[in-house]
Formats: sequence, structure tokens, C-alpha cells
Amino acid sequence: MIDYLKVSKATDLGGKDRRLYRLLEMLPGLLSWGTIIGLVVLSATAPVGTAVFVILFDVYWLLLVIFLGTHLLISYRAIKKRMKVDWAKKCDELGVSPSLGFDWRELWQVIILPTYNEGLEVIRPSLEAIIKSGYPTEKMIIVLATEGRVGEEGRARGAAIEREYASRFGKFLVTVHPDGIEGELKGKGANQAWAAKELKRLIVDPEGLDYKKILVSVFDIDTVVYPGYFHCFAHTFLTAQRPYRASYQPVPLYHNNIWDAPFFARVAAFSNTFWQMMQQIKPEKLATYSSHSMTWQALVDIGFWSTNMVSEDSRIFWHCFIFYKGDYRVEPLYFPVSMDICRDRNHWLTAGSLYRQQRRWGWGAENIPYLIFNTIKHWKEIKNKQIFINHIAVQIYGFHSWATNALITSVIGWLPLFLGGDRFNATVLSSNLPDVTRWLMTLAMVGMIVSAVISILILPKDYRSHLRQYFIIIVQWVFLPVVIVLFGAFPGIEAQTRLMFGKYMGFWVTPKHRKTE
Repeated sequence: MIDYLKVSKATDLGGKDRRLYRLLEMLPGLLSWGTIIGLVVLSATAPVGTAVFVILFDVYWLLLVIFLGTHLLISYRAIKKRMKVDWAKKCDELGVSPSLGFDWRELWQVIILPTYNEGLEVIRPSLEAIIKSGYPTEKMIIVLATEGRVGEEGRARGAAIEREYASRFGKFLVTVHPDGIEGELKGKGANQAWAAKELKRLIVDPEGLDYKKILVSVFDIDTVVYPGYFHCFAHTFLTAQRPYRASYQPVPLYHNNIWDAPFFARVAAFSNTFWQMMQQIKPEKLATYSSHSMTWQALVDIGFWSTNMVSEDSRIFWHCFIFYKGDYRVEPLYFPVSMDICRDRNHWLTAGSLYRQQRRWGWGAENIPYLIFNTIKHWKEIKNKQIFINHIAVQIYGFHSWATNALITSVIGWLPLFLGGDRFNATVLSSNLPDVTRWLMTLAMVGMIVSAVISILILPKDYRSHLRQYFIIIVQWVFLPVVIVLFGAFPGIEAQTRLMFGKYMGFWVTPKHRKTE
């Protein structure tokens, strides 16, 4: 019998199921390309109607910018407030959780760190930050998940890290994910799944650790936690309603190598941070992203991560959501972790790497067919059908906006002037369209100003000690319209086009190059 929750693509299925899944894979691309091509054609055949649509869309864009800017400010204030909290003290004051019957001291914190070929200069700061986080290291289990296909160099690196850090934690495990396992996609998901299963086999089950008292954080290898993170996570878990039916999402900041990365990579990274900050305000729309935390019990219930996925960081949420028939959510932590901005050996290589990174993130559209297909298959079992419909709508809207919004405002919106012909260009609407569009987009610049200000405010104090740094951060936002087209819309539409034609992507590892003294 096919486990529909483990399906990654149409070719995993057969018969009617395969045809249905394949049709659903085409849906994101068809919607995006239908919008783009439709507007281009209508710019020539119905320029008046298209011009009116463009103006209305610009108004919508302005209102959206104001709405999102408000959410960004609210989220920023919440993050700053929670960063000032003494979470260790709050955990002590909480004592025994009335609903769970134990306190934070009984919790094990498992941190899984998947690594491919990153150097010691990347791995060490992540481990040092965990040690300095303030949580008792004797209640921590570190799992350094290495890849066998890297060869002896990777094994030697794992052994060196184990010798250096094993004694500083309660338990330390280095796993080596074998290469060439049938049915697996070479990527982080398969590595994480292997590591978690090894942890269960070698430590959790033999030592009789209570599944209910194990919390898991799966972090990209460059993730640097801020002091208080694990206490914040523990407190949120102990006080949450139905804590085992939730993942826990921090806010990703990209500060590790901020001054080493090119300006366009910084703008893209800040934009992602701001999107995640705004999503924290709307937890009903949240899915897990990159580095996040969850419970060991949920992982065991679903059989750990899918091993055939590119977007494993979000798929784990949708897997849990469907497995628990909609009784699963993301709890926002309003607490940051710091990661690396995409940076390669030079600016040109960085531009290519950034594009590929964004394309991989855009491949998250593969969750749309997965979610719709499994909703259909489990429809009779679902009690709260509306929450499924809402999530499907949010995902379709999100990826469609990713691929089309920037193109509409920056390119397509001007096409009626060029394709509308002499008859349209003689109208009052034609002469006013540039002015109206320019005026609305100028007003929307307030969002850019808010972004510039908050991008400065969220920097660590030692990062913003010079006026030159303030100036660089502010000026870089001038390039936002170009960045969101080149490194947003284009890779987004390419990912959806690949999915539409069944040209399935593999996992691409973002390069992590750091300057060393």
C-alpha cells in the first residue's frame, strides 16, 4: 500500500493517482504563466482594461506594503521585547508544567546539525554559540550529521569536531549518512532522517530516554543561536496548548557574514528575514522554514523526515499537519537565530549561487500538489476541512505572488503604453498611466524606508558602530526593485516552470565561504 504522506512527486505514483498528482504539479506554473501571458496579450488587445487593472493592482500593492510594514514593526517590537526576557528565570518561575507534569530541567535538547562539506570555520561558531546559550550542556545532545559521499575529508572533520566538543555536552554523536541509498534524494532531508534514526538506535532507545521529554532543533550548519534560545523554546513548549502538536519557529537573521557579502545578497537576505518576521504575526499561515524546532514525539510519529525531498524544511510541517488531520501548527518564537548570507568566492559567483538558492526555495511550490493531493485522499477523515482549504489558498497565493507581483509592478504594468497602439495612446488614461503608477510606487517607497530603518535596528550593536555601515545599509535598499525581480520573480517562475514540465530538481547546497584571518 502506498504511503501518500511520503510521496514527493508524480512519478512515485501510478495510474489515476499519478495523473492527478501530475496535474496538480502543473497548477502553480499554469497560474503564474497564465497571469503573465494573459496580461501581455491583454495589453495589446484590451489596453484600457489592462491599464485599469494595473492601476488597481498598484493600489493593492500600496495597501499591501502598508499592511506588511505595520506587521514588520509589530514583529520587530515583539522580538526586541522577548530578547530582553530572562528566559532561564522564567523557566524557573514556571516550575512544573500543570499540563505536562514536569519542568524544564527534565527536558533534553537535541540539536541536529546536517553538514555537507563546510569547513571548521563554519561548524565551530555554531557549537560555541550553543555552549554559550545558557542552557545546561549536560542536557544537550549534539548530532553532527555528515555525508559519506564527502569521503575521508568529511570523516576526518567530523572526528576532529567530536574530539574537540564531545566532552562539553551531555551526549555527542557523529553520524555518517551512506551514499547511494535507493529511493533517496541526495540532500539535507535524507541526511537528517538518517541522523535521527541513528540517534534513536544508539542513544534514545538504549538509554530509555522519555520521548515526551525530548525537544529537537534541526539547524543549518551555519546557524548561530543567541543566548536564551533554548530556554525560550523550553518555556514556549511547556506553556503551549497541545505542545506536541506544534513546531517552533525562530526568526532567521543573516548576520554571520553580513559585511563580507555583496549588497544584492544582503538585500535578498534582509527581505527574507522581514518576510519571516511578518509571518510570525500570522501563525495560522506559518510553515516551518530552514532552522526550526519541534518535538521528538512528532518526529517518531511520522517516521522522521522524507528522504526524497528538496524542500524538507517545510515538508516536515505539511507531513505533520496532514498526519494529525490538521491538528498541527507552528508556534512563533519571536526569537532570532543568525545564519550566513549566500556568499561565493566572488560577486559573479555569488550572483549565480544566490539565484540557485532562491530557485531551490521557490521549489517549495512542490508542497502545493502534495497538500492538495493528500487533502483529497484524506478528505473523509478530516474534521476541520476549512483549515485545509485555508492553507491551500495561502500556499497558492504565496507562490503565485512570488513569481508575478514584482513583474507586474516593474515590467508588465507598462506594456499597455507600448502594445496598446495609437488609439489607446491617444486616450487620457494612457497619458495619466505613467504619472499615476509613478505616484503610487513612490508612496509604496515608505515600505523601503521602513525596511532600511529596521535592517539597521536589528543589527547587533557592535555591527553598527560606524556611520559608513549605516550608509551602506540604507543605500542598498535602492536596489530592492531590481533584486526582487532578478533574485525573486525569475528563480520563482523558473522553479514553477520546471515543476510544471516535470523537470524535477535535486538538492543544491548553498556555498558557505567565510573570510578567515
